[in-house]
Amino acid sequence: MQTAPSVSRKVSRPRADALRNRERIVTAAREMFVEFGPDVPFDDIARRAGVGNATVYRNFPDRGALVREVVCAVMDRTAEAAERALAETGDAFEALERFAHTAADERISALCPMIADTFDQNHPDLGAARVRAEGLVAQIMDRAKAAGQLRADVDFGDLLVGVAQLSRPPAGTGCLDADRFVHRHLQLFLDGMRAPARGVLPGAAVTVEDLRALSVP
Repeated sequence: MQTAPSVSRKVSRPRADALRNRERIVTAAREMFVEFGPDVPFDDIARRAGVGNATVYRNFPDRGALVREVVCAVMDRTAEAAERALAETGDAFEALERFAHTAADERISALCPMIADTFDQNHPDLGAARVRAEGLVAQIMDRAKAAGQLRADVDFGDLLVGVAQLSRPPAGTGCLDADRFVHRHLQLFLDGMRAPARGVLPGAAVTVEDLRALSVP
């Protein structure tokens, strides 16, 4: 009696080298978007990533797909920074500071304006990354307020607007020497968010909803 030959079923999974290439492309694109803006040629991104042009187009068929991946990657890294800050420090305001400085290093001021100009800002990948980051930052701010360390008249949007403004210049300005001032001035801003408040802020706190309304073209 003959044994029926076994049938091997192959599960299609990205190869490790393919994943590494994709990560190298996203890293190179982020660097070049910050330096030169979102219109940098794909050929230049491929050269910096150390891959062929075909590899870039195979992973990202158009500019919108690449920009979306870069922005989502940045938001994921800032969310991970928030998670680590929540887990590793017992000081609520220190966790807030760690998140803010990480977000500044990611140059969100240069990348966020690309969302409205380059691709659908309601794409599900972007939405998921945004919701995760917003939820974690809200946890940090709520914890700092509960500990009496964060003034009560500020909200999520105040923090993000401050980080974005202070981590300028925007992409493509060629003024990257200003980076040496970013963390100094960001810390001044964060110290101004500490409780007890030294004065009354004009206007109302900036919420998540306010930021989303501003981002609509």
